[in-house]
Amino acid sequence: MKDKESLHKKTQELIDCFATTDPLKEMSELGKREDDEEAVLKWLALATLHGINMNAKKISILNSGDGDIKVIAEYKDSEMPSPGPDIGQRIIDVIRGITYLEKDKGSTHLALGIREGSIDLKVKAEKNNDEEKVTLKFPG
Repeated sequence: MKDKESLHKKTQELIDCFATTDPLKEMSELGKREDDEEAVLKWLALATLHGINMNAKKISILNSGDGDIKVIAEYKDSEMPSPGPDIGQRIIDVIRGITYLEKDKGSTHLALGIREGSIDLKVKAEKNNDEEKVTLKFPG
């Protein structure tokens, strides 16, 4: 995997690139792609933009351990498009890598630059047996 700092920078660049798009529409297309680093970072950027646009409290990605990936946004409990099992697990791995959350449970902050501003997300990671969940909590 590339340097964690460059993954963070690339995520911020993708946020800037997709700032004027429909994040949910773009996210729904990612499940059809092969597992690659750009798809992972693009999903993270789009999820951040969707959270901002919808005033989300948090977005969680859950790997149940049986290959089923679910993404839940809390603004009104609703399920977002899944990136699929391969990209979904890589998203969890990349978020953990960027934030250095390597233990089973932990939390930290992730600052992301967005155009002329920035957002400070709280990232929480939990792993219990085969299940793993990473949550992006939005300010406000």
